[in-house]
Amino acid sequence: MENQPINSNMQKFCSSCGSVISEKAEICPKCGVRQHNPTSKGKSRIAAALLAFFLGGFGIHKFYLGQVGLGFLYLIFCWTGIPAIVAFIEFIIYLCMSDETFDAKYNR
Repeated sequence: MENQPINSNMQKFCSSCGSVISEKAEICPKCGVRQHNPTSKGKSRIAAALLAFFLGGFGIHKFYLGQVGLGFLYLIFCWTGIPAIVAFIEFIIYLCMSDETFDAKYNR
C-alpha cells in the first residue's frame, strides 16, 4: 500500500490495492476492482420516514436510527402529543433529504 494523504470528506482507500480514490468511485482507476456499495447496507431513508409517520409519536424511528436515548424520550412524552408533531416534521425532513445526506448522517 502506498502512503498517501487522504481527505476523508471526499476520498477513500481502494479495498483491493489501497490507492486513494474518490469516495463515489465504483471502480478503482488504478487496479480496476469494483468497490462495494456502502449505500446498499444500513438504514433506509424511506423506512425511517414511514416509521416516523406511522409510529413516530412513540419514537420508533429514533430506535431504528440508533438514537435510543431520543427514542426513550419520545416514548416517555408520547402522551403529550408533542413527539407526534415533531415526528411528522421529521417525516417531511427524511422525505426531502437526499440519500447521500441520509447515509452520511445515519449510516456511518
